[in-house]
Amino acid sequence: MVDYTVYFPRLSFALSTSKIKEKARVVAMDLRGHGKSTTENETDLSIETMCNDVLAVVKAMYGDSPPAIVLVGHSMGGSVAVHVAAKRALSSLAGLVVVDVVEGTALASLIHMQKILSSRVHHFSSIEKAIEWSVRGGSLRNIDSARVSVPTTLKYDDSKKCYIYRARLEETEQYWKSWYEGLSEKFLSCPVPKLLLLAGTDRLDRALTIGQMQGKFQMVVVRHTGHAIQEDVPDEFATLVTNFISRNRIGPRGVEIPGLRRPSQTNP
Repeated sequence: MVDYTVYFPRLSFALSTSKIKEKARVVAMDLRGHGKSTTENETDLSIETMCNDVLAVVKAMYGDSPPAIVLVGHSMGGSVAVHVAAKRALSSLAGLVVVDVVEGTALASLIHMQKILSSRVHHFSSIEKAIEWSVRGGSLRNIDSARVSVPTTLKYDDSKKCYIYRARLEETEQYWKSWYEGLSEKFLSCPVPKLLLLAGTDRLDRALTIGQMQGKFQMVVVRHTGHAIQEDVPDEFATLVTNFISRNRIGPRGVEIPGLRRPSQTNP
């Protein structure tokens, strides 16, 4: 195991991290209002607050001497990862992986978000029913991943005698635009190796198209998946992340991957 840390939002990445942790230390954290995290203000999902939460976790774990860190985030978590990286507050930041979030597409979808949230099923008689609904509804395509990640998105409501969503996203609308405005330029400005994983090329906006043509980041379109790439194809996702780490020689020696040719080095 090499001496660096990969950060993920928690159990959404459970199956993929079971593979990645064979090569690197993985720290999977819940953002506030999600999973088992507890805060005084569950609905303060301002980008500044969430960035500070991430930095506080790094500080609590490593003090002033963190190892090389690769930030990885999906959707809203991808936005948080970009904003943290753009702050340049992590001196040991060595890489950035963003999963299926692009400024233009995200901003365009916000006008439909309240409708989407209101149209989903809000009450489940059991966790199994919630898992079944997530897969049948198409938000997740991998039943094994859903069995791990979906339960952490729910909590039991004693008054209603059913399971409801843990995160009250409909109450955080005031923050939504700030998650994504200027995201493409922030991503391109981050001075570390960058990998953008997308479920479709239609998600690439103009700034990223130009940046990708200029070689400012690596982009991979992962076919036959939905929005949650890391859940739908966890093994492929894990391979993409470890290959990215190896290619950019992150950590003391990078990750040794059979069959992947490493760049030769010459002594001065």
